[in-house]
Amino acid sequence: MDCHQTKSNIKHPHDAKRVLLMGNPNVGKSVIFNRLTGLDVVTANYTGTTVSYHEGLIRHQGDQALLIDVPGIYGLNAQSKAEEVAVHMLNDGADLIICVLDATHLERNLHLAFDLQNYAIPIVYVLNLSDVAKRKGIDIDCDLLSKYLNAPVFETVAVKNIGIDLLKDAVFKTHQTTPPLTIEDPYDKSREIADNVTKETDVEIRFIERLSEWCIKPKTGIPILFLVLMLALGIIVGGGKTLRSLLLLPLVNNYYIPFITTLFEGFLPDNLLRNILIGEFGVLIKMIEWPFALILPYVLLFYIVFSFLEDSGYLPRLGVLMDGLFRKIGLPGNNIIPFILGYGCAVPAILGTRASGSHRERVIVVSLIAIAVPCTAQTGAFITLLGDRSIFALIFVYMISFTTIVLTGIVLNRVLKGKSRPLILEIPNLLMPDMRSLGKKIWIKIKHFILEAQVPMFLGILLAALITETGALDVIGTFLEPLVVGWLDLPKEASLSLLLGVVRRELAVMPLLEMNLTTVQLITGSVVALFYLPCISVLFILVKEFKIKIALLIAFSTFIMAFLFGGLIQLLLNLVM
Repeated sequence: MDCHQTKSNIKHPHDAKRVLLMGNPNVGKSVIFNRLTGLDVVTANYTGTTVSYHEGLIRHQGDQALLIDVPGIYGLNAQSKAEEVAVHMLNDGADLIICVLDATHLERNLHLAFDLQNYAIPIVYVLNLSDVAKRKGIDIDCDLLSKYLNAPVFETVAVKNIGIDLLKDAVFKTHQTTPPLTIEDPYDKSREIADNVTKETDVEIRFIERLSEWCIKPKTGIPILFLVLMLALGIIVGGGKTLRSLLLLPLVNNYYIPFITTLFEGFLPDNLLRNILIGEFGVLIKMIEWPFALILPYVLLFYIVFSFLEDSGYLPRLGVLMDGLFRKIGLPGNNIIPFILGYGCAVPAILGTRASGSHRERVIVVSLIAIAVPCTAQTGAFITLLGDRSIFALIFVYMISFTTIVLTGIVLNRVLKGKSRPLILEIPNLLMPDMRSLGKKIWIKIKHFILEAQVPMFLGILLAALITETGALDVIGTFLEPLVVGWLDLPKEASLSLLLGVVRRELAVMPLLEMNLTTVQLITGSVVALFYLPCISVLFILVKEFKIKIALLIAFSTFIMAFLFGGLIQLLLNLVM
């Protein structure tokens, strides 16, 4: 689920076909959607829910059709929000359903195919991942499967664009409504059809299949995980610092800042307005420098790495591998996915916990994410603040984060009543992601970050400029001096970070860049920012999902932990160093 979703619809002719793209999760729907629609795509929320879907236009020989990528589901029993949305979309009517089947798990996918035949809507079936099936020695007779389903079946390899043109042609043809099959037991019928249309042969196991197995076995999976983490950190930290120092900062420092400073110094007198615009925390300077030159490189590379791991099928394997560790804090291993989402943005991470098996699980996961998981923007701020001074300081702050997650999870597991459910997690095929779909996903995430982060970032920088230039910082700093100076051993000006951190978490870090701090002070400020209050958007989601009582309890816990741990860390480090 994308970080911040919008309610919007693509404008299309009233006579355009309405086509629903449906299937189980991880069958390649998104790749097929991208191949059929190109770049004319929007993300929307279904009315009254936070369940997102995509709309796009299929253009073919002068005709247009609206393609709706329905959330991935296993059936139409309306046992989840996604299934409820799918049922509503079917009830709204459509001219055609494209049902995507996974050639490697045909029997399981046929359950949804049977359910869809109960609607008076024409259906065409897509047998995707047929290349993966053949690598595994699975050969499916599409003609025979078409006879069983009484509807056309198209064989595709979406990532290689194989079969997509034939499917696009089929969208604009007239199809008859598929009469429902008479089925007493859908499980027996699925097995019968799959057995009759499938021929399996022994084949040599390829490296990618072996790697798929190695990823979920502790003896091999843990070294693979360590290697993945090292590569990810190298790309995000090393690549981000290179992009920042060689391209973005030189552009800002050598061209943008001199230009904007000269421009405004020429006609603005040396007064309050001029200081607010181009002073120490000048809005026109910091609104470009902070989000684009300092944070965006790390955000971009994080989304590239995360999207690659997501589309490759590695994350569910990580969930299996981490199941034993997560059991210590009362969670099944599949909750690793919301945690990783939290390192991108806490909003989709919190919404993603709706798939958790119980309210207790959701509370534990959301509490840990809100307390000690820094989002990608805050991670970029930490790297900018600490990475240039000491990579060990950066690692130390993240070790504090991981340790807090484990210890807090153990406490919550004992305090909250209930037991964790067994791990139920679908393991998709391990694949090389489709680069076109991957690029589109990264672009959507970056676009959302730029659009959604800019307004609160601008307001935070404006607030910083006003507080600094009007002298209010001295008053606030004096009031908070016992806490900031006495307990945290930070300069009085660091009070500004506490005020801005309420707007967005990375704003609790960025003002520290402008201060001449020691390494211990940088670590202390980072620890306070790590545990500090959730940003406004996260607080709103917490209230919406868990009511105000739990939201305020989580916010109060983060506030106390920020100052408690920050003070203890500075005492410990000053004692040692």
